[in-house]
Amino acid sequence: MSRNDRRNARRFSMKLPLNVRLPNAAPGAGLSTHSEDVSSRGVYFFLPKDVKSGSNIEIVMTLPHEVTLAGPVRVRCMGRVTRTEQRDGTKVGVVAAIERYEFLRGDSESVA
Repeated sequence: MSRNDRRNARRFSMKLPLNVRLPNAAPGAGLSTHSEDVSSRGVYFFLPKDVKSGSNIEIVMTLPHEVTLAGPVRVRCMGRVTRTEQRDGTKVGVVAAIERYEFLRGDSESVA
């Protein structure tokens, strides 16, 4: 897939709170961060440590009313890390492709 093909989904510059669970992490163990930009196919965010490209990743985010037009909606996204880049020596930019997602109900992690 060419770089242009990967970017044919419109990206939105949004700082949404994220909870990111890395491979082999214990259930409920996640890193809190925020998105830099989001599209229907992926999300870009920063982590304090590197993660291997190709790794499975789980991201839980809350889409605001401005996006859903129906109140805040929590979404669990399962995907794969496609690229990382070192930034400022203290953080790593992560590009994750979204492979599937499910809507969550309330504060629970159960599927709606």
